[in-house]
Amino acid sequence: MKVDILGLDMRVNDTLRKAIEQKISKFERFFDESARGEVKIQPEGQSVRAEVTFKIQSLYFRSEAVAAEAMTAVEQAINNMEGQIRKNKARMKKRIKDYSYMEAYFDFEEAEGEAPHDDSEFRIIRRKAFDIDEMTADEAILQMELLGHSFLLFLSAETGRVCAVYKRHDGDYGLLEPEYES
Repeated sequence: MKVDILGLDMRVNDTLRKAIEQKISKFERFFDESARGEVKIQPEGQSVRAEVTFKIQSLYFRSEAVAAEAMTAVEQAINNMEGQIRKNKARMKKRIKDYSYMEAYFDFEEAEGEAPHDDSEFRIIRRKAFDIDEMTADEAILQMELLGHSFLLFLSAETGRVCAVYKRHDGDYGLLEPEYES
């Protein structure tokens, strides 16, 4: 498993790098050697934001945390990701062909006798069909706010592709521009 550790607008010294590598090594029991990881650390006001991302096959596992110190933020992000994996373990196990790289982890957890989590499937409780209108990202944000939604799909007037705007936890907005063959 290869992991890159990046400092954005800050330097990651050798001591911090070694501590992060030691903490991130716990994911070797989850993922096989084809996993690629990235830890990004960047200052955010008086705090530090840590983002931990793993890509394996076509799936991404991602977590982030903000804390006063870099190592604390990294530890929180790692714990969040581990919790996400444990919480969704039963769902992933049901689709073992998609998560075959985690088979050794599933076998180990069963041998240790860990209490199973909720085995229920994801439930879609509502479906909605709607027309996608062509607009700019700014118009889409305005429309989203007027509707009181946290995201909005739209047809980009600039690119002619389906995009999404969303409201972030920090109050700002994000724009998703998927790459696909049209």
